[in-house]
Parts: sequence; C-alpha cells; structure tokens
Amino acid sequence: MKKLLIANRGEIAIRIIRAARDYGVASVAIYSDTDAESLHVQLAEEAYGLGPGKPADTYLDIDKIIAVARRAGADAVHPGYGFLSERAEFAQAVIDAGLIWVGPSPSVITALGDKVQARRIAQAVGAPLVKGTPGPLANAAEAVAFAKESGLPLAIKAAFGGGGRGMKVAHKLEEVADLFTSAVREAIEAFGRGECYAEQFLERPRHIEAQVIADQHGNTVVLGTRDCSLQRRNQKLVEEAPAPFITSDQSRRIHEAAYAICAHAGYTGAGTVEFLLSQNGTLSFLEVNTRLQVEHPVTEETTGVDIVVEQLRIADGLPLSITQAPELRGHAIEFRINAEDPGRGFLPTPGRINVFRAPSGPGVRVDSGVESGSVIPGLYDSMMAKLIVTGATREQAITRARRALKEFNIEGVASVLPFHRAVLEEPCFNGDAPFGVYTNWIESEFNGVPLNPRVEAVDAGLHRCFIEIDGKRHELGIPSSLFNGVTAPSSSNASPAASSDGAVTAPIPGTLQQWLVSDGEAVKRGDGVALIEAMKMETLVVAHSDGVITQKVTAGTMVSIGQLLADIVLP
Repeated sequence: MKKLLIANRGEIAIRIIRAARDYGVASVAIYSDTDAESLHVQLAEEAYGLGPGKPADTYLDIDKIIAVARRAGADAVHPGYGFLSERAEFAQAVIDAGLIWVGPSPSVITALGDKVQARRIAQAVGAPLVKGTPGPLANAAEAVAFAKESGLPLAIKAAFGGGGRGMKVAHKLEEVADLFTSAVREAIEAFGRGECYAEQFLERPRHIEAQVIADQHGNTVVLGTRDCSLQRRNQKLVEEAPAPFITSDQSRRIHEAAYAICAHAGYTGAGTVEFLLSQNGTLSFLEVNTRLQVEHPVTEETTGVDIVVEQLRIADGLPLSITQAPELRGHAIEFRINAEDPGRGFLPTPGRINVFRAPSGPGVRVDSGVESGSVIPGLYDSMMAKLIVTGATREQAITRARRALKEFNIEGVASVLPFHRAVLEEPCFNGDAPFGVYTNWIESEFNGVPLNPRVEAVDAGLHRCFIEIDGKRHELGIPSSLFNGVTAPSSSNASPAASSDGAVTAPIPGTLQQWLVSDGEAVKRGDGVALIEAMKMETLVVAHSDGVITQKVTAGTMVSIGQLLADIVLP
C-alpha cells in the first residue's frame, strides 16, 4: 500500500495516521460537516468531506467512502473501530473496488460478527460457554420463554453488534419483553440489523479478553490478556493489561480458547476474543471483535508490539513481526477520557473544550482526538482521549496514574476525570486480590462523585451556502467558528422555551429517538415519555407533572439541551 484512507474520525483516526507514517504510507482523512475543524482532519496528508447529516449519511455511507477513496487515489482502507469496522459488506465493497482491506476477510467478519455463529464456533473448539439460544429470537415472547427455561439474570444481545450496543440485562421476568424491544431498537439504530439472541448472564462477572494477531501465512499469536471490567451501561471506562488476579489456569484457558477460535475461523489481522469470568470462577466465551479495540494501547505497552502497524503489515501480505507470544513487561492501565458527567449518571456533555491540558512524564501516554478549542459534537461517541499509564508493577502503574490524573485538566465540558480519580482510591480496585470490580459495579456499588457544572452545547462544523461563479452554482462550507459572536435574526418559526411546570424539555442534546407515549395521552409524574439518543447512549425523558401530553417535536428530530419537547396540562 502507498496511500491509506482512514474510514473513521477522532482519536482512532489520529492513531492510524501516526502508524501509517511509521509504516511509510500517506494517509487520507474523511470528515462530516460537523467534524470539518477536527484534529484528525488537520493531521492527515489529505482530507475529504462527506457532507452534512447523521452518521448514516456520512461515516456509515459505504458508497460515499469508496468514491472518496477513488478520488483521493488511495489503495487501502483502514476502518478503525466502530462505524463500519465490523461490517462485512464494507470490507467486500473495498475489495471489489480493487483496494486493500485492513482487516479480516468478509467471510470471517460474517461468521464471527454473527454472535450466534461465533458461539457455535466456540462450542466446536471446546471453548468455555454458558447456555444460550440456538439462534436469534423471533420476538419478545420467545425471549420470555427462554428466560423461564434458563433462569435469570438473562443477557439479551444484538446478534450483529458490539461495544455494548444492543445489549440489555434482565433481572426480573416482567422486564424481559421490554428489554428485548429496547435491544432490537438499539441494534437497528447502531448496526442496521435488529436480530437479538439471549444467554445466561453471569452475576457480577469480570470482563476478560485476549488480543490476537494473525497473518496470511498461518501465524497466529495471542498477545496476552486484558481486564475491562470497569464499565457503565456496558461501555468500558478503564482497562488494564495483563488481567490482574487471575490464576495461571484461567490465563491458559483464555489463551488456548482465543487461539483455537481464531485459527478455526481462519482469522487474519488484529482481533479480540472476549470472555466473562464469574465470582465463582466460571469462565464463558462472550464474543469476538473483528477489529482493532479501543483498549489496544495497554497491550502495546506491555508487549512492545505496535498492533496498528502489524495490521498494515498483515494487509500487505507480510508475515507478523513476531511468531510467538512476547514476554510481558510491566503493567498498563488505560482510562477513557469521555465528555460525560459522572455526577449525573454519565450523561453526555457535548460542547467546546476551553482547556485541554494533558499529563506527561515517565510511563504516561495520551492518545487524543482533541485539543483546546475542539468541539465535542453530540452525534458521535463521547470519547475525547485515552490516558495510558505504564509501570513495572500494577502498584507503580496506579501510583503514576494518580499523578497523571491530577495533572489532567479539561475545562469547558464535563468529563469523567473525577470518576477516574475516585476509582483509584477504591479498595476493591487498588487493593490486593480478590479483585472486587465487576461489569456493573459502577451501577451497583460505586459511591459516585460530585456534579460537574452544566455546560451548553455549541454549534460545530460547517454552515453551507451557495454562490455562482461564471453562472455555475457552487456549494460552500464555511466553518461555524467564523460566526462566533454573530447574533442570528429572530424567526417567527422558532419555538420559544416554555416556562410552565408542565414543560417537558430535553435534558441533553441529541436525537429524539422515540416517543413512549402518544400525543394527547394522559401521563403521570415520573412516567417515561421519550428517549433521546446522544453519543451512543439512550437517555429517558420523564414527565414532571400529571396531565395530558402535547408533543411539540417529532421523533427523529435533533434537539438541543433545554429545548421544549412537549407540554403537559391538566385535562
């Protein structure tokens, strides 16, 4: 390859740009109007716009991305993580366009991306596995029937999903049907397919995974384990390598199962095999992520292997730079730095970053997609950066992490920094074995942190307009920042914010995903009336008074924080 198009944005796009430079390859960035001034656009050798709209119109538009690759003269495509990274049809479209696909083959993505088929492969090679449905569930009734048969708690998962999207855990039989419906809705929105299956959910489990790389010459190497148990809403917040406080037998079984699954599937590229480990030692295969993981840096820091460069080597047909698992060196912990308010249930907080001062010093690495002045839009994932801290021992890594997190300063948007600082003082995390953290520990046991000041969302990206040059109409995209301080004229069509006690307003900016009640329906105080999606998370909007609801906004509309969604008046 000579020129690599990166079909992604933000932090991971920058990570791949840097690896491409190390590998001697030029990089091409793509961007939506919202991302026109983003850092990844500035750092790539070339950048091409995808136009306005939601992700479906930009970073998820396969035809548009292939057209840009041709226009730019790119000969390879790296999908990063998220977006199209686990879509077999995108991999096939890249290959059909005569370009190099940086990832496993479309057939392998299909086989392992289908979580039901992946379970069958795991079963075939003898990997540890809990009971699950043999295929996708046809409807909510089937989900309820399986819950009655297998018992609770029960995990309902998107068959073609990942990253915690489209996953719900039912602890009561009466909530299974609603959670199935919610999982299907999330799966369709995130992955374009709504099939969901169910499996027994291990109570208070740890999330352990193994990083695998495999070339086209039959070499497969497991680079070690990671623990990713600190999660909120099934989204990881803290990861570390190697996974602490597991037995040598558990480590061996994880390595052997990960190797066997990937070898059986004919895997090539970088991938991750994930497992759950219960408090009583029960180990169960979870899924395979057929892409680069967010948390790959902790494995890089403890093995000395540049996983992204290995991906490029593999795609070029070269053998792995190593053919056996390297000796591990020290311990690494990664902290995802998200624009979320941990004091308000990790609500996303899009807005402009006034100050972004990252830490440095021995053992500190920061992979960032932002800088001071960057805007965090509400359309995408909330992650701004990743802090990776390495020490000779886990104890030293934690000590350095305290220092690094104290130095880290972000102003202008709320962030999860207070959570990270607090969790390092929790005995269940920083103490000796047994490790007390599990996947829903934050929701179950974490004491919480003080509220961050509320921040307002800001307009970002491009304002579009048109001009004529020699009689030909041309479209212009003008950076929104040029309009800072300019007051827009008032419009008679604008909806004023309501001040009545019955006003239902948007708690966050995002997309009004769904109304849960009908227009004109009677509701009671505390009832959930709508769902807003922002930064890959659903937020429930509740009624603050009794009465009859009158909707002011239609489902699918982008809304701003505080915008009037509905009025509730007494009948």
